[in-house]
Amino acid sequence: MSMRELVVLGTASQTPTRQRNHNGYLLRWDDDVFLFDPGEGSQRQMLHTGISATDLTRICVTHFHGDHCLGLPGMIQRLSLDRVTHPVAVHFPAEGAEYFARLRHASSFYETAELRVEPIEADGQRITVGVGTLEARRLRHPLETYGYRLVEPDGCRMLPEKLSAYGIAGPAVGELLRVGHLDVDGRRVTRDEVSVTRPGQRFAFVMDTGLCDGVYALAEHADLLVIESTFLESEAALAAEVGHLTAAQAARVAAESGVHTLVLTHFSQRYADPRRFADEAREHFAGDLVVAEDLMTVPVPPRRVASAG
Repeated sequence: MSMRELVVLGTASQTPTRQRNHNGYLLRWDDDVFLFDPGEGSQRQMLHTGISATDLTRICVTHFHGDHCLGLPGMIQRLSLDRVTHPVAVHFPAEGAEYFARLRHASSFYETAELRVEPIEADGQRITVGVGTLEARRLRHPLETYGYRLVEPDGCRMLPEKLSAYGIAGPAVGELLRVGHLDVDGRRVTRDEVSVTRPGQRFAFVMDTGLCDGVYALAEHADLLVIESTFLESEAALAAEVGHLTAAQAARVAAESGVHTLVLTHFSQRYADPRRFADEAREHFAGDLVVAEDLMTVPVPPRRVASAG
């Protein structure tokens, strides 16, 4: 059965705490499993999730600060240790190719897994994946950084009452879907007459960044937005100086971008009480709000349903 959910491996920024591991996020999307920003300890955190290295199909790194990538050597070696038979694509900023090469061969091991190394070379780069398109957008951080969004193409939902009115049933429905029209009793019935658009789902992943156009482009109409909120608004000046967001800024982005479910993460170790992030974000965002915790699972919300017009 198809499953779409986010599994959180770690939620700390820069420095792990007793309660928070370094970054790491798994997106299970039908038959694909994406691993985003594996920090230290990601391999061990995965042992608690029921997802193994053999499930991974794609790894996406936003940038090469240590809390977002120092788990890569262990994950890459694990792919070979577990004899993963399918290719695993790896995306990262092209300017960081030297960092990736070092991490890939950080220690001696016998590499048998097939890594398809596909760097991100330009803002707006699109990669065709099984469920649609993976798009990378440049973010604003001292080091070259890209966020990612997964976009499923729109489909259509057939309307049983309209199919029935035209006497269309059984294999004829499939033909109508496939061809786009069907001749019934001397009249041509088009697919648009008996269906409505089924909006494709969108997932967005926004890590270390200050506010910029790329943040909004990634968040636009996301069903599930995972976004850093390293600081609270009381440290807004510091956040701007070092290229990070506050919980309030992340929430305003979500509200202005039509996000369904907002997941805040990447918290500074200076904050002991995560409820403060929720309280600050709730002042600006009325949708579903999640303050991420290690090993939490967040389902992708149900598809948005278009009206029949």
